[in-house]
This record gives sequence, structure tokens and C-alpha cells, in this order.
Amino acid sequence: MATESLELEEEGKIIGGNQHLIVDDDLREMGKKAAWSVSSCKTGNGVSSLRDDNLENYWQSDGAQPHLVNIQFQKKVKLQLVVLYMDFKLDESYTPSKISIRAGDGFHNLKEIKTVELVKPTGWIYLSLSGNDPRETFVNTFMLQIAVLSNHLNGRDTHVRQIKVYGPRPNPIPHQPFQFTSREFITYSTVR
Repeated sequence: MATESLELEEEGKIIGGNQHLIVDDDLREMGKKAAWSVSSCKTGNGVSSLRDDNLENYWQSDGAQPHLVNIQFQKKVKLQLVVLYMDFKLDESYTPSKISIRAGDGFHNLKEIKTVELVKPTGWIYLSLSGNDPRETFVNTFMLQIAVLSNHLNGRDTHVRQIKVYGPRPNPIPHQPFQFTSREFITYSTVR
């Protein structure tokens, strides 16, 4: 995940953020394989603003809390990390202060897997989806929902500037315990 992060995580609270997006090479961005939707938005600040890689743009909700971002996949995927970009200095009362991440097969059976309190976040915020058990390194799901439960300074609507969703990079050779990367190794990795 983040190697040089300014984040401090203690008892479900995250303070600060990281100005640069740093992700391990063994993770890949899964968001482009999903259908994205939001519970509400102001005109011109819709779901496309979450995915355009422009930190100046943002999704702005329009309505009652909780504000929801729904990420749906056609097939079950393994997800390991959610990364959000927020800027308290620019957005003030629009900045989320409490976020819930839920996973499931669809809207009917979402289960909360993580709740996080954010203290004046500015930058990239890394939220690991792994559980308390060391064997639970990812979530296997059809749908991920990010719910903004409350904002700083009791704000009503919210701003989120970017969301990235990462899963483990698959081994290029199925049922192969080693990670062969060069062309020569891959050529001789199986017996005919």
C-alpha cells in the first residue's frame, strides 16, 4: 500500500492523507470493470467526476444522508483496497467524516465490512478491505458500496474527488505457484 503516507490510523480513525497515489505492483485497478452509480448528484458533478483522474473535479451529492457510491461487477471479483481522494482545505463542510464500506451480491444483501472516521483528510486515503484474520486478504464480491454517513462541520452534501478500487493481480499461469515474469521463464514453466 502506501509506503510514505502521512496517514495515522488509530482505532478506526484516519488523520491526514497522502499527496501521491502509491500502490503495490501486485495490485491492479478494478474500477474500469465495474458499473458505477451514485445515490444523487448535482448537475455536472456526477459519477464520471469520480473516475476522470482529475483531482480538480469532484462528485457532489444532492439530498439526504447517507450518500452512496455503488460499484457493481458482472462477475465476482477479489477486492483488496479502496483509495479515495478528498481535500478538506478546499471542501470544508463537504468533506466526509465517517465512511462505511459494504460488500455483497447486490443491494439486497450488503454487509458492512469496514467503518472509518476521517479527521480533516487531505490527499489519498487508503482503506484496506482485509479482515482481522491474516488469511482474509481480500473481499470476494459482486458489489461494493461506499456510504458517506456524515460530513465535517455537520455538512449536508458531500464532495469526493476520486475513488480507485484495487484487487490482487492474477498469476499469468493458472495453478502455478511461482510468479514467472520473463518470456523465457514462461516458455519453460510447463511440461509438455
